[in-house]
Amino acid sequence: MRISRVVIQNLRSLQSVDVLLTDATTLVIGENNTGKSAFIHALRLCLDVGLSSSYRALLKDDIHSSIIQSFPFQVFVGIEFSGFEGNENEEALLHGTQIGPDRARIFYRFRPKKKFRELHSIGHLTNALTLEDFGWELFGGGNSAVDLTAISWNVENADFGATPVGLQYLQSYLVVFLPALRDVEAELQQNRRSLLTRLIESCGISDAEQQALINAVMAANAQIEASPTIQAVAEAIDNSLKSITGPAFSLDVDLGLSSPTFQAIVRNLIVLLSSSTFSQFEPRRNGLGLNNILYIAILIEHFRKRAAGGKSSGELILIEEPEAHLHPQMQATLVEALRELPFQVIATTHSTQVTSKAPLSSLVMFTHKPGLPPYVGTVRSIPALTPYDQLDLERYLDSTKSNLLFARRVMLVEGAAELLLLPPLIKQVLKIDLEREGITLVAIHGVHFGAFARLFSVGGLPKRCAIVADADLVPELLFPGDDPVINIHLSALHGPYVHSFAGATTFEREITLPGNLEMLAETIRDLGAPQALGAIEGQILVGGPIPDALKAQILRTAKRFGKARFAQTAARHAHLAGELPAYVIRAVEWLREI
Repeated sequence: MRISRVVIQNLRSLQSVDVLLTDATTLVIGENNTGKSAFIHALRLCLDVGLSSSYRALLKDDIHSSIIQSFPFQVFVGIEFSGFEGNENEEALLHGTQIGPDRARIFYRFRPKKKFRELHSIGHLTNALTLEDFGWELFGGGNSAVDLTAISWNVENADFGATPVGLQYLQSYLVVFLPALRDVEAELQQNRRSLLTRLIESCGISDAEQQALINAVMAANAQIEASPTIQAVAEAIDNSLKSITGPAFSLDVDLGLSSPTFQAIVRNLIVLLSSSTFSQFEPRRNGLGLNNILYIAILIEHFRKRAAGGKSSGELILIEEPEAHLHPQMQATLVEALRELPFQVIATTHSTQVTSKAPLSSLVMFTHKPGLPPYVGTVRSIPALTPYDQLDLERYLDSTKSNLLFARRVMLVEGAAELLLLPPLIKQVLKIDLEREGITLVAIHGVHFGAFARLFSVGGLPKRCAIVADADLVPELLFPGDDPVINIHLSALHGPYVHSFAGATTFEREITLPGNLEMLAETIRDLGAPQALGAIEGQILVGGPIPDALKAQILRTAKRFGKARFAQTAARHAHLAGELPAYVIRAVEWLREI
């Protein structure tokens, strides 16, 4: 069983959300303050029996800012399920909430209490409402012809056949929430309801095995008590206690490892770890990242034991930032492990390392829209993206290019040369720091801009994307009848969020400008190309427009040493730059307009 659709209305920053979840593991991504945590909280409002009912009665800050709270309104969370048919436990859990073959729904509503709804319906609701006049309710099922998005605040559940869902019926559907700022070390410590205790209890240890453990503790306690020093300490404490309490309230004191009961033994068990350096050390000696993984591993095993014991009607792990404190390679390993689990995981993340290892179909994307509620959608819901585009993006969105999914504004360039050199040039000449402006520069290492551009389209990610490209019209590289490599189709990619800015030739020729000759001279000097250096120094003496022959020589030098190396070397001398190509300036200005 898995969640297949989520509808949210008016909760915190989320005014209207309707997304389909197609993968067992879903990654919720986006910038800060776009509503990712609100998305997780919405799921808990609807499904998590461990969430206190006091949180289901919403406060002012839980309600979308567009709502006038003195008038009737509704906060709504609707969840649809699929994949439960054929599983007796899951079918029993969702009994009464089905709305079709292998389809069920449960929804949470926070709206005016019945008394105030009735007063409104007859026109007698004259006083302004307060949140004390609102209540929450949990229902499911109903007429499938009434979509979740069509259930307004004044529509009664009985009108479309929905029935109440008691939280007690959801107890067999286990929801575990791991917040971003979690004290994993404390969670690993034993207590009555610790995860390790629950895992051990779910294993169903026989009475005989329990008694064997009790006997082992009793034998160990007897050995400890036989120690003269321990015995002396116990007697001293015993005498001191009796002197304080008197004979009426006295207790006998012994020292031992644990009380010889099975429950006490379980509560006192701790995880012990070993490595090539240390043997049987406690988790508190670990770093936070490894303890985070350890806790998730215990949780997963608890889920497996629970399911194997036939006590499960489904499981859901909600994790905020699973990458917290983890090495990049461990992040990749974790997300691959989560994707292989037999139960559903929904996680928020800011990690490009995580997103690069996940299929695009697993992403729910959040992003800001100026002056509007955040955009929430999936790749498959973007109408402009073809199936081929999705495959193309799947191949190319590595941990570097995945930055564009988190960016507020994007500048797409062809390769490493622009990626390395444009940021310091723009900062030096225009006094603009791209990162501080929220502009992420992404090199796609090619000229296949189409799929990337269509990602930023109407119905897709509503953020500006500037394509900064070459025309590649290099005379000495073209023969009569040859076509330019690119750009004849770039204008076709233009739209509300996409615009292209192309130089006349190639990047290295375009930056060969009078104001950049000192930077280029120091670059060539470092690379060790005396002839090209002499040509640049001669041009500095002569002045005036740059001859095409010198531009061609700079390009040949960059190719000979490698364009990336040339750009990296030039970046060290960007403080000597004084000019930017006009098409780059236009791209930056366009990106900064909003």
